[in-house]
Amino acid sequence: MAVLPFYGTGAVFFAVLAVLLFRVAGELTGHHFNPHLLALVHIAALGWGTMVIFGAAYQLLPVICERDLYSVPFAVASYVMLSLGTLLLVWSFWMFEVGALMITGGSLVVSAALLYTINTSATAALHQHSSVQRAFMVSSALWLLITTIIGLLLAINLRVTFIPRNHLDMLKLHAHAGLAGWFLQLISGVSTKLVPMFLLGKSKREWLLYVALILQNAGLILFLSDGYFNPVTSKMLIYAGIVALGTFAWLIYLADAYRNRLRRKVELLMKHAAVSFACLVVGFVLLPVAYFVADTRWTSLYGTFLFLGWITAIILGKTFKTLPFIVWSNHYRHLTGKVNVPLPKQLYSERLTVYQFYVYLAAFVLLVAGMVTNCTALIRVALIAWIILAALYVVNVAKTIFHKPMMTDGNKTQ
Repeated sequence: MAVLPFYGTGAVFFAVLAVLLFRVAGELTGHHFNPHLLALVHIAALGWGTMVIFGAAYQLLPVICERDLYSVPFAVASYVMLSLGTLLLVWSFWMFEVGALMITGGSLVVSAALLYTINTSATAALHQHSSVQRAFMVSSALWLLITTIIGLLLAINLRVTFIPRNHLDMLKLHAHAGLAGWFLQLISGVSTKLVPMFLLGKSKREWLLYVALILQNAGLILFLSDGYFNPVTSKMLIYAGIVALGTFAWLIYLADAYRNRLRRKVELLMKHAAVSFACLVVGFVLLPVAYFVADTRWTSLYGTFLFLGWITAIILGKTFKTLPFIVWSNHYRHLTGKVNVPLPKQLYSERLTVYQFYVYLAAFVLLVAGMVTNCTALIRVALIAWIILAALYVVNVAKTIFHKPMMTDGNKTQ
């Protein structure tokens, strides 16, 4: 039950994100170093993406590592710290109050990342056999800790300048440590366990995952080390290319598992994953465009494809492949074989997930079109669709979390 608050709080942050996006629709194609946009990025990265991923990871770690989670109290504490830290950071960025409040928020987020890293590393270390999935999860946890530490140092630097480098260049290092280190490696590791499982598919090319792990880390380390000591120039795209090669190795592995699947019909929720991976590929394509073209729209589009495309699409789909099973296990696992109990898919509304998928596609396509054409009216229409999407998601998450234990005949369990 410790993981349920992560899903519920993540859903609330997603709704807040959708509303605030509508509130600042006219600013979305402007420069990214903007108080409102910085607040929105941190809602998306911490309150939405990291919050839900923490919950899913705490549930999946014992499955992947075949042992209990190292510390449930650490998981609970990380939830409290991440929630409070995100709230303080978002408020500080939105009002652009540089000082104690922002630094406190950053410190809480670092503490949450530290507890998560300890929990992940200790859970993985106590298993006798190594696997590439565990390596991805430990690596991503370390990158999360590094990312949050860099973020805290940047928050302090806004108040008392001590970093001898351009603040915007350091911000790029911070952002990409999070994107390519935390999100990419965590999603790479977890997806290679979940996608084949849900598709009933298998790939014998596990070597591709080791290639992915090595190249993703090598490219990121080169980018950060070079970017700290030297100006961020076009040569950084070489390092991005190394990360991209590692990412494509991972995607080839998933494609091979898809080709060898036993379940021929692909569920709607799995189509979210396909959209997510497509958005990631577009994000890599947009990176050099955003660098060489001065128009700030392309940088905004790059961020949109990663945060609202890649990360959001995978969470929207995987939430209802993992959360219902968690709730089902809490209520019904001890009754299996004794009485008739509902299936995990009966704990949420499948109809709402259908609406969710198509509203998401419409909202995303309209938003991208509005940003490309710089049409604020179209962006506002798109963001209304995002608010509808968030409402559908929140209702379905709440329906799942607050499910009342029932028999299949409609009677409450005792």
